[in-house]
Amino acid sequence: MAPPEAVADCGHTLFATVLGPCGIAWGPRGVLAVQLPEADEARTRERMLRGCGVPQEACPAMAPPPSVRHAIEGIQALLAGEPRDLREVVLDMERLSEFHRRVYAHVRAIPPGSTRTYGEVAEALGDKSLARAVGQAMGHNPFAPVVPCHRVLAAGQRSGGFSAQGGARTKLRMLEIEGARLGAGGERGLFDAD
Repeated sequence: MAPPEAVADCGHTLFATVLGPCGIAWGPRGVLAVQLPEADEARTRERMLRGCGVPQEACPAMAPPPSVRHAIEGIQALLAGEPRDLREVVLDMERLSEFHRRVYAHVRAIPPGSTRTYGEVAEALGDKSLARAVGQAMGHNPFAPVVPCHRVLAAGQRSGGFSAQGGARTKLRMLEIEGARLGAGGERGLFDAD
C-alpha cells in the first residue's frame, strides 16, 4: 500500500478527444501515463493505471491540477489536428530504463506531421542495430501521444505495429490528422486502405 502522501499526490482522469475518451495519470514528478482510447472507458482506465507504475488505490480519479489540465488541452488540440509537439508536458520516467528514456526523448522531438523509422531513431541513438529495441520501446510507450510513437514507422514507411485500440489503423488516422504524408512520392490517401 502506498504511503498516505502518495494518495494526495497521484491521481487520474479521463477526458474527451476526437478519437474517444483518453486517460491521464499524474504524480508528484509529472505525468505517469497517458492512454489513448480503448474499447470503453473502463478498459481505457484499467490499461492506463496498469501502465503508470503506481498501485491503483494510490492513484484515484480526481480533478486534474493546472499542469495536467494544460497537458489535456494540448493532447485534445493535437488529436484535433493542431500542430502541437507537447514537449512542455513534464513526464515522470523514473521507473523506465535508461534506454527507454533516451528513445522517448528522441521521439518527442519528431514534429507533428513528420515521421521517422525505427532504424532512423536507432541510428540517431548511435546504433542502427537497435531498431527492433526501438520498436519494442514504442510498443511499451506509457505516454502516447505525448511521446508520439505514432510518428515512428517500420522500414519503407510501413505503419508497423501500434498498441492502441484499432492498431495500425489508429496510428494511420493519427498521422492523417497531423497531415503526415506517407507512401511513394508522399501521396496521401493510404490511410483509407483496409
